[in-house]
Amino acid sequence: MQKILSAAMVALAMLVAQPAFAQAASTDVTDMQALRDAVKTDKRAFVASAMALTAEQGRKFWPVYDTYQRALDAAARSRSTSIETQLGRDKSMSDLAAKQLVKQQMLADEAEMKARRKMVNALMRPLPGAPALPASKIARYLQLEGKIRATQAYDIAQTFPLVK
Repeated sequence: MQKILSAAMVALAMLVAQPAFAQAASTDVTDMQALRDAVKTDKRAFVASAMALTAEQGRKFWPVYDTYQRALDAAARSRSTSIETQLGRDKSMSDLAAKQLVKQQMLADEAEMKARRKMVNALMRPLPGAPALPASKIARYLQLEGKIRATQAYDIAQTFPLVK
């Protein structure tokens, strides 16, 4: 019963969000609010819509995408935790705490870059006869993910104050 209810909720969410997916994909992802709304509803469905992969490309892309998303989520959690820990205080930050914050932010950035490089290498790596995806699809995904991450970074920037 729980699975049926969950499936129904996902299907309903996709139907409701379909205009946002279509709007963001049809305008070549220039409406950042539509992008933000579509990603909040179902990022994977939005990426699928915007990428227009063939079945064969999808079989090669989605496992790499899932691995990359897990790495991005881990880096984001690390970044958020360090910000919340250090900036959640009402007083000025000490130099030691500021150094620690900088170090943690740099480590999260490095983890993201390492994951991105690994993802691109996995998609570009020649398989028997051809790479997993054409370079144009990989470039499109990197642009798409960059726009998604920009909206997320903007939301985070609005939430947390600057260091005192």
